[in-house]
Amino acid sequence: MATWLKDAIFYEIYPQSFYDTNGDGIGDFNGITAKLDYIKSLGCNAIWMNPCFDSPFSDAGYDVRDYKKVAERYGTMEDIENLFAEAHKRDMHILLDLVPGHTSEEHAWFTESKKAEANEYTDRYMWTDGWLCGGAGLNYIAGETPRNAAYIVNFFKCQPALNYGVLNPTERWHKSMYDPACIATREAMKDVCRFWLDKGCDGFRVDMADSLVKHDDANKSGTVAVWQDILGDIHAEYPESAFVSEWGKAEQSIKAGFDMDFYLDWMGNGYNSLVRDYEAHLNAFASLPEYLDDSTENNSFFKADSKGTCDHFIDEYMGRYEQIKDKGAIALITGNHDTTRISYGLSEDELKLTYAFFLTMPGNPFIYYGDEIAMNFRSMASKEGGFTRTGSRTPMQWTSGTNMGFSSAPADKLYLPVDPAEDAANVEASEADQNSLLNTVKALTSLRHSQADLLDKSNLEIISRKPLVYKRGNLLLAVNPKNTDTQSRKLAELTGDAKVIYSIAINGTQPGIADGVITLPAQSFIVISC
Repeated sequence: MATWLKDAIFYEIYPQSFYDTNGDGIGDFNGITAKLDYIKSLGCNAIWMNPCFDSPFSDAGYDVRDYKKVAERYGTMEDIENLFAEAHKRDMHILLDLVPGHTSEEHAWFTESKKAEANEYTDRYMWTDGWLCGGAGLNYIAGETPRNAAYIVNFFKCQPALNYGVLNPTERWHKSMYDPACIATREAMKDVCRFWLDKGCDGFRVDMADSLVKHDDANKSGTVAVWQDILGDIHAEYPESAFVSEWGKAEQSIKAGFDMDFYLDWMGNGYNSLVRDYEAHLNAFASLPEYLDDSTENNSFFKADSKGTCDHFIDEYMGRYEQIKDKGAIALITGNHDTTRISYGLSEDELKLTYAFFLTMPGNPFIYYGDEIAMNFRSMASKEGGFTRTGSRTPMQWTSGTNMGFSSAPADKLYLPVDPAEDAANVEASEADQNSLLNTVKALTSLRHSQADLLDKSNLEIISRKPLVYKRGNLLLAVNPKNTDTQSRKLAELTGDAKVIYSIAINGTQPGIADGVITLPAQSFIVISC
């Protein structure tokens, strides 16, 4: 594992919405460079940047047209190389977003692959052997091409699936994972990794990392084997490179060779039960979550007036953590470009306790841009394949001035409209408010960086579930997110040497320890050195 990962706190940037320096209404590389000091001031020393490669942007850059070319909207190759260099001067690291499972229909590989005549790229993608043949759930023509075949898509129709093979081929058009064409796809992806690592990036967040081998088994053994090959070579050649998977099952992804895996926000899972429990009642993937109101059941654990517990999260998380804690890590996120903004269901006070938990758990935490100021979620028309996610991708709110400080462009030229509310959160106001969420985030990241026990990925013990008390080496941590009652518990770990080193008291009454008992007033958090 890359040594720098031990103390890394990540900040996710959606580049088109972060900071515009040339006045065209779209964020750019130079905008990220200009804000590196701000990101570092948050306590974040690493960045995950969403796709920045050349693309027609049918899916916000997740439809790559050229892996080795940057999108002109963000700047030049020199601009991104300067971004890498300026980050490294500040002892910061940058992960790019790798999309290995598919490309755009406009990629040069696909342009060749769809030709009727056989060529080097004929089998770079997954094709059926006839124009009405079904495959991978398809029973229709995926797209019209000169070939007498249909191509399998990996997500949207504009994203033909790259060919890594089928675990157990059963059709004439299925290829083994070890077919020369499938091996060539692996090698092409290694080549992309080498290209960008040589340019100065520090690794990759990998999109849909579990989607490579088709008709895979429940353990994803085919996809695991492919990644073991890819990452085995890249880690050997670039030992300080880091790879984070969008997989959601760490017991599989860590075995595949990834350094860490996201605990994804899947409707009804353990993570979802902490902060977005309302989604199950809205079917957020089908309906706009603008309908959340007082009649909507929100049982999120960190919702102060809910009856939600941490049980589902603890059971699911610990089941995976115990399998991987000595080999890799599970990354907790405040949110990302695919989720409804975390502030949609939680107040700033509730978010302070949520972030206190996320930033003191094992693994590397990820803060989505704007979540540190509780940027609002707004329902809006889909942009570049965003659909209901579009409202989580709006411009960063830097000041209360023109376009919230994001861009000097006319408002109608912005990538997405800024929050029109007069009291919309912004960085400038949050920095000036001692009690702001942003300043709480700074205090929490400072605490994390200062405590070696919080950087150890394998030392988590759950002591109690109500109140939620967990142990990290010689530190005891506890949170009571509810606003109704004081929670207390006698703990053998509370010896005479125990002392409080950090606390949050939303309602003004401080948590504390006395006579071996930890006491947590409503909506409080505490860190104890034992």
